Amino acid sequence: MPAEAQAKSAGVAVARDYYDSSDAIEFYSTIWGGEDIHVGIYDDTRDIREASAKTVDTMAGLLGDLSDARVLDIGSGYGGGARRLVTKHGARSVVCLNIAEEENARNRKLTGEAGLSDRIDVVDGSFDALPFGDAGFDVVWSQDAILHAPDRGAVLDEVARVLKSGGRFVFTDPMQADGLSDTGALQPIYDRIHLENLASFAFYREGLKARGLAEIEVQDRSGELRNHYARVAEELDARRDELSASDAFVDRMITGLGHWVRGADEGRLTWGIMLFRKA
Repeated sequence: MPAEAQAKSAGVAVARDYYDSSDAIEFYSTIWGGEDIHVGIYDDTRDIREASAKTVDTMAGLLGDLSDARVLDIGSGYGGGARRLVTKHGARSVVCLNIAEEENARNRKLTGEAGLSDRIDVVDGSFDALPFGDAGFDVVWSQDAILHAPDRGAVLDEVARVLKSGGRFVFTDPMQADGLSDTGALQPIYDRIHLENLASFAFYREGLKARGLAEIEVQDRSGELRNHYARVAEELDARRDELSASDAFVDRMITGLGHWVRGADEGRLTWGIMLFRKA
């Protein structure tokens, strides 16, 4: 196997093994929000779950009427975003694509309990090799997942391929600041996610334009990255006795979350909501 392919395969395995670990599952399901494990918007709340739902609602608000839309959620986690898209925003159907099998099992369980299995499918797979035909989706949706891709360009290739003409790509991602020359301060974050770097607003703008997607709206909401990681760290520390994970695991998580908070405070990290349309 070529070195590039080996690195890509290793990166996929790292992400899968982490998100399928019992400690990670307990942390995300108990502390981070239960159903939606993504960065929240804290305009009028300090509650992690409410803030996470606000992100879904804000993204969906950019899309308008979804009653005829077939949506693909890449990196769908526990499927909270997909279920909210169907129940609150009227999406006709959502396909959840995710690499972590334990997360997918929980997604299927929660979706079944909500009576939504006829409108939400959960597929095991990687978003850099989507198991779908060309031009099959009206919307591709993603929340804070593409940062984990060893080859983000391959993800953008796949998004462009599966979108219909006129289809839209709406997503969020934790990123490094545009034009950041000194990335040494972010090395602890890179090490933690086992990748060499993060993307940026410029990376996505240039990469999607090159693939025939036009920018519709980009909202820089970098302050929410700091807000979210700080709130999760605070909640984790306050509720550590509720977890079966060791104190060492909790302390490592709090340290890791602190790296994100500091990176945001120093202006090295960004986050936002991005909407593009395929020609």
